[in-house]
Formats: sequence, structure tokens, C-alpha cells
Amino acid sequence: MMKQNKDNKLSASQQVTDWLQDFDHALRAQDIDKAAECFEAEGYWRDLVSFTWNIKTLEGQDAIKEMLAHTLETTQPHNWQLDEEAVETDGIIEAWISFNTKVAKGYGHLRLRDGKAWTLLTTMTELKDYPEKRKKLRPQGAEHGINPDRLTWLEKRELEKENLGYSEQPYCLIVGGGQGGIGLGARLRQLEVPTIIIDKQPKPGDTWRNRYKSLCLHDPVWYDHMPYIPFPENWPVFTPKDKIGDWLEMYTKLMELNYWGSTECVSASFDEALQQWDVEVDRDGERLVLHPKQLVLATGMSGLPNTPEISGMEDFAGEQHHSSQHLGGEAYKGKKCVVLGANNSAHDICATLWENGADVTMIQRSSTHIIKSDTLMDEVLGGLYSEEAVENGMTTYKADLTFGSIPFKIMPQFHEPVYRKVAEIDADFYQKLTDAGFMLDFGEDHTGLFMKYLRRGSGYYIDVGASELVATGKIKLKSGVSIDHIKPHSVVLTDGTELEADLIVYATGYGSMNGWAAKIISQEVADKVGKCWGMGSDTKKDPGPWEGELRNMWKPTQQQALWFHGGKLHQSRHYSQYLSLQLKARMEGLETLVYGLQEVHHLA
Repeated sequence: MMKQNKDNKLSASQQVTDWLQDFDHALRAQDIDKAAECFEAEGYWRDLVSFTWNIKTLEGQDAIKEMLAHTLETTQPHNWQLDEEAVETDGIIEAWISFNTKVAKGYGHLRLRDGKAWTLLTTMTELKDYPEKRKKLRPQGAEHGINPDRLTWLEKRELEKENLGYSEQPYCLIVGGGQGGIGLGARLRQLEVPTIIIDKQPKPGDTWRNRYKSLCLHDPVWYDHMPYIPFPENWPVFTPKDKIGDWLEMYTKLMELNYWGSTECVSASFDEALQQWDVEVDRDGERLVLHPKQLVLATGMSGLPNTPEISGMEDFAGEQHHSSQHLGGEAYKGKKCVVLGANNSAHDICATLWENGADVTMIQRSSTHIIKSDTLMDEVLGGLYSEEAVENGMTTYKADLTFGSIPFKIMPQFHEPVYRKVAEIDADFYQKLTDAGFMLDFGEDHTGLFMKYLRRGSGYYIDVGASELVATGKIKLKSGVSIDHIKPHSVVLTDGTELEADLIVYATGYGSMNGWAAKIISQEVADKVGKCWGMGSDTKKDPGPWEGELRNMWKPTQQQALWFHGGKLHQSRHYSQYLSLQLKARMEGLETLVYGLQEVHHLA
């Protein structure tokens, strides 16, 4: 019998079960109109690879119909199931669901409102014929019995290292050996995709070790786990840079990744005839050409450092460098330091310079969103990524999917009330900063940190102490101006103010990731794929048209066999799963009909 509550209303779980049954019947009958009617008129379906072989959000019934018209026959979805009891809050039912397609297993999340789907998330979790070798499928390790030709685990690993890239070619080459490249490499290893990761630094983790001394992750530990091996329960909430460096080195070894340190990608070109890349690398002085079928640029979510061209730079007698080259404040005691920029790196660098006895001035050209670290954890991240969330049964996987289940189009309405509350809670803090002349914002629509991050990857600071130094004048501030020109011992600002300077740090951010494509492959290919990151929100630094997803990230691009992988640890972990499945499917020759390949709009 159907479960009903005392008001004679179907239970949340029964409503979801009924919806799934109707949806399944419509899909099996290939009745696309009926399937689309299971959604609200403005309902959303976000698909991560399972239907579209893409990362794609369909907005509204017409878009859903069009997608199903192109994909339903080849996808053959079936076996839609409620995975656990559904939950109803304020008239919205949320449920975890599972399903199958012709080639894959899937998992998803559903939000029902008045019997119709408001949002549906579908994700590919496993290729049926090519599951990861874990749990019951894990390798035996020991080879029992008698075998005079037996190779030990170590001998096999040494043989693989010796051959891969020489007598055997990798299927996939990952350029960039930070946490993104390493996490993706681990996923591909589990799927038995022969992969080499290259990085110009000698050891995994060196990209972190080489940054300024005081650097710590600003995101908490629950948000930052790598695939397969979570941080232990005694791991610090905010990981110091050298500790994350050690973790990445250890992780690379334990996950048996083929990691080539001290290796630089010199050039790459795609051979249409052979359907492979020719990638010239310099491996610690040895030049060789690799021929992977797939090339992944895992160079972070940022491109090359943006260093401004300022009149008189070449005449400066002091020291000047981009924030990415800044090593710390120890050498600048008693020196006059000017930091151009007012986001995360600028604040961190100003604080470490001040702690080391320097005279520091921050030049703030445009407004910055600031959120206190504790408030971020309590009000924004806590429900999904915190010790309390873990105690309440929230897993990292489900937290990632919950976050991923909100289409970008409606994400602002989830964030705006949260950041209104943040503004109230920390009103005194914000007033002190404003009184000091600091230009604050909460984004153009008061949606705060995450929307700024997703739209433009910049424009914010998670306060871990530097804001107090700005508010009290210990870090001096010049806002609403920039550097007009540079003299041998000073900088002259656009308002005519002249500041003595022994050091200038350009905390001026980074270009788009496709800058790496231009550097490594060609400007033509960079133009062909277009800008990476941002979603076309028509807000500052994220011009339209609306894309609905992050441009070019973790999905097929207009350049065959070229992929971009990056983002914070959280995004690298989550989306590496879908990128690895796309690569594995291609290696095994599965039909991967991409629906809705992103068009390229050339943006300013």
C-alpha cells in the first residue's frame, strides 16, 4: 500500500517514486513531450556526462525536449530508483536517485515542487563494462602459486616507469602537476588509462612549497579532500602550504602515478591524420616527443600571471615582481612596500610584510568582497563541509553533489539571503573597513564569494586577519586609484600621490587558462576554444552571452582531444570523476555523442 500521512497526503518518498515511474515510462516510450512535462515550465536539468557526454544545464521544457530528441535513443535510460528516504522542507521535496543508461550507472538529485521537477541532476558514476578496480574488484596484490618468471610489485612499477613515454605511449598526457593534475591522474589510474603527468617543478607539491612562507589554504579541510584518500581526522582545518605539498607528494607515490617532475611542455600540435598529439617535452634536459591521444591542461583555474605594463617600470631601482613570485616578507624589514591589488594574495602578502616590520601600502583599484573566515564556515559552508555536517551523516560525495545540483541560473537566489545575513552578522566589521576607506562589495547582486569565484575567479578575500590591519591603518590603504607611473624610488598614483617604494608587488591576478593553450599549442587553438571559466552572467569580468556552465571546464572543447581541468580542491576532486569517465570512454571506443558542444563567443 502507498504510504500516506494523516492529512491523506502522499509521503515525500512516495511522491518521488511516482514521479520517477512517470518519468521512466515517458522515457521508455520515447514520449519526449510527456518526459518534459514532468518538469516545471521553467524547470532545470543539469547533466554531468550521463546523457549529453558533456557538462550541460537544460533550462526550461523546450531545452529539455531538444536534448532528449538528440540523446534518448543512444542513452536508453532505465531503472530509475529512489536511493533513500526523501525529505520535504518548505514545500520542496529533495531526493537522491539512481538510474542506468545503456553504458553507465548514474546517480542524481531531484527537487520536486507541487509534483513537478524544479531541478534534476544526473551524473555518470561508472562505465558498466569498465568499473574502477576497487572494493570487491581491488587487485589481489600477491600472486599465489609457483611462477619462476614472477615479477614483484616493485619490478612491475619500475618496468612501467621505464617504458611509458618511451617504448609505450600514454593515452593521456596531463600538463600541470598540481592538485588538479594529480587528482585527475589518480582517477585515470583507477580506470587503467595509461597517463603521464608532467610539471616543471622537480617534485609533486613544489608549486605549493615555492609560494610565500605564510600561505595556508583558506578553505577548510572538509572542502579540500583529494579523490580516494581523505585527509586524516587530525588534519588541521586550514592546511599550511608545505603540509599540502607533502600530502601531494605522498599521494602521488601511494596512488602509483606516473609523474615526471622537472619536465616542461615545449610545444604541442594535433595530428589530424593520426588522431593524436605530438607533444615536445624537455625532461630534465632530455628532449623527447610524446604522442598521447588526449591532452589535458591542468594548469589551475588561472592562466599566465597578469603583470601590468606601467610607464617607468624599467627604471625602478628597487625590486618588483608578480604575487606568484613572492616568497615572503623576511627580506623587507624597514622597507617601503607597495602592493597593487586587494584580493586574497594582496591581503596575505601585505599581512606577511607588515608582520616582518615593513611599511606597507595596499593600492585598491576596485571594490573587493570580504568575508570573515569564521563566518564563511558557519554560515556558508557549514551545512555541507564541516565537522557538524560529517556528524550529521553528510559525506564529501553528497556534499559535492548537493552543491552541484543547483543550476548556475538559480544559484544566486540560494546565495543572496545567506550573504544578506552575513552582512548583518558582521556589520561592525564591515563598517570599520568602510571607515578606513576600503571599497567593499558583495557582488553586483549581493551573492557574495561563490558567485564571484564562479563568474570571474577573483574579486574577493577570505579574511584570516589582514582586514583588521587595514581597518586599523597598520596596512596603509589607497583606494579608488592605481599606479600611473613608476620612478626609480617611488610610484606615482593616478590621483597624483607619490609613494616611496623599495618593493612593488603586482597582485594583479591571472589571465584565462586558454593563455596556456596559446603558449603551448598556438594562438589559433586558443582562439578556437575561447575563454575558460565564467558562465556569461553579464556581470563585471564575466561578459555574456549566458552559457549556463563554466566555459570549457572538464568537458569537450572546440579543439578535438583537448581538455581543461582546474579549480579549487573541491572542484578538482568532484569534476575529475566526470573528466576521467569521458577519457576512459574514448579510450575504449564507446560512442560518445556530445550534445550541446559549447559555442565560442569571443569575449573582451
